Amino acid sequence: MQKFSQILSGLFSPLLIPTYGMILVSFLTVLSFLSLDLRLVAIGITFVVTCLIPISAIGALYRTGVIKDKRLRERRERMIPYLIAILCYAGCGYFFIKANAPMWIPLFFFGASLSVFVTVIVNNWWKISAHSTAVGGLVALMFKITVSHYAMCDMNVWISSIVILAGLVMTLRIYLGCHTLWQTLAGFANGFLCVYMISMLY
Repeated sequence: MQKFSQILSGLFSPLLIPTYGMILVSFLTVLSFLSLDLRLVAIGITFVVTCLIPISAIGALYRTGVIKDKRLRERRERMIPYLIAILCYAGCGYFFIKANAPMWIPLFFFGASLSVFVTVIVNNWWKISAHSTAVGGLVALMFKITVSHYAMCDMNVWISSIVILAGLVMTLRIYLGCHTLWQTLAGFANGFLCVYMISMLY
């Protein structure tokens, strides 16, 4: 059970959530009218900038001895990797602005960047859950799509599924002993509020 939990936890790493978000908006919203090639390029760029680059940076930090654990389980080792993630999320948002994407898309990345910044600040005193922060941001994105009428399908099933998924991820983090209940709840609130408030600017 623990191995299965670790696999699922890895599949919903904070570095993969932005890519999942881009996949969802590419197929559930008005963006579905764009060509498949264009949507796949957007998904690929999101994956490279918000996942591959941070992972590569964490690997480099590990090899050079700056951090001792690639999973970043120690609170004090999270600062530099989190700052890299902030820059990558913000950079991805800037790319989509230059690509003339609908403004709510870059705002999703800016909200994610803000949530990681808040996590960095809180992390100085308390180990808030980055996984919960990420899934909280994903739930906020689904609500934004729904209330702004960008969706091209019934969002009830999708929102319900994402909320259940968020609950599962948070439960797994507690089960694996990575966080307490309050750390996961605080992470979720952080991700949801940052992404939702920033996205509602447009």
